[in-house]
Amino acid sequence: MPELFKTKVRRVGTSLGVLIPKELARRHKIREGEEVQVGLLRESRLKLIEKAFGIAEGAEPFERDRTDRLERDQCH
Repeated sequence: MPELFKTKVRRVGTSLGVLIPKELARRHKIREGEEVQVGLLRESRLKLIEKAFGIAEGAEPFERDRTDRLERDQCH
């Protein structure tokens, strides 16, 4: 599952880069040279999303309690 974290953009030679925090890299077993996908979300945009939809920190993952609706929806 994707995990959001805050970091600063830094100059690396003639490019820009971001650092993955050590604890996050350790938790996800990310190693040097490994390819990862990174999504960009400016903090101002994140605040708009949080304001519109709220935050569910610590919430349990969604699980369907009824499958009969799912089966019916897939038939149509």
